[in-house]
Amino acid sequence: MAADEPLVLGIETSCDETGVGIVRGTTLLADAVASSVDTHARFGGVVPEIASRAHLEAMVPTIERALKEAGISARDLDGIAVTSGPGLAGALLVGVSAAKAYAYALDKPLYGVNHLASHICVDQLEHGPLPEPTMALLVSGGHSSLLLAPDITSDVRPLGATIDDAAGEAFDKIARVLNLGFPGGPVIDRLAKEGDPKSIAFPRGLTGPRDAPYDFSFSGLKTSVARWIEAKRAAGEEVPVRDVAASFQEAVVDVLTRKAVRACKDEGVDHLMIGGGVAANSRLRALAQERCERAGIRLRVPRPGLCTDNGAMVAALGAEMVARNRRPSDLELSADSSLPVTEPHVPGKHVPGKHQHAHDHDHVHEISKDNLYS
Repeated sequence: MAADEPLVLGIETSCDETGVGIVRGTTLLADAVASSVDTHARFGGVVPEIASRAHLEAMVPTIERALKEAGISARDLDGIAVTSGPGLAGALLVGVSAAKAYAYALDKPLYGVNHLASHICVDQLEHGPLPEPTMALLVSGGHSSLLLAPDITSDVRPLGATIDDAAGEAFDKIARVLNLGFPGGPVIDRLAKEGDPKSIAFPRGLTGPRDAPYDFSFSGLKTSVARWIEAKRAAGEEVPVRDVAASFQEAVVDVLTRKAVRACKDEGVDHLMIGGGVAANSRLRALAQERCERAGIRLRVPRPGLCTDNGAMVAALGAEMVARNRRPSDLELSADSSLPVTEPHVPGKHVPGKHQHAHDHDHVHEISKDNLYS
């Protein structure tokens, strides 16, 4: 870790995790997370209004915790990065507003970055600089995507995406049908280890010869599993929960890994990065490793704590933006719930190297910079 590498704080509030990370270059210094998942569990899913309020309450304490963990002052930072999209609009707005306030008060450059690109860049904190191009399989509650990134800061190309239910969403819905609670991924992963993945032949969506080779669809699988369970219950039979979990999980990871390996071969890329919350799934990791080794592909998967939403991934991409001298965002930066992955960050219109100040923007109130952390 070199002292001249960019020191960046990242803020992530796209869903129900308030994440604040601090990195220097590709070295992680702090990763503080405040989760509201237990509150949402009462409703069987994330409630946007509750998530936004939780972010408001957790923001400053989480930033303070990250700065303390990193052993730095906020004034030491070289930049502030924040997820500007995609995600829940209200939740994103909390993070963007906080990042703009800190960037202004500290007179530091602001970088609004893409949530999906951040999930790719976080792997640098564990396995070093990303190869160029990088092939990435991102799997979460909202996205199942295959992306080719020749330059993670400026050039991310979608090869395939979810056309209905994402993998993580399917996990949550099947867990609900099985009365396993929310979130569904971890509990299905745990129960599947005690079940037989070959006991039930659930369908593999979009794997036919005429189907889009890199797109994903888990809606049909979800419906098939739900109907199978309903039929068992209607017949008065006990549902073999562990076998259902194992067979469902196998159907999901089979499709994900099969398409990812195919994309690597077709694009001539000899490595694969897997990220997103579902990348913490043990069976996905094992099957991906098995298939990648067989195909001569190097697999890169961050540790589970870096796969779920966190501020470290945002800080990692922000540090890369600083290192590559990408243009900072303006203080007009807004939350964009549908920010496309083709936009790794939202550059401002001002002259590079010049930070925007309050007198340039009527809607930014004058505040005392001395009131922030010294």
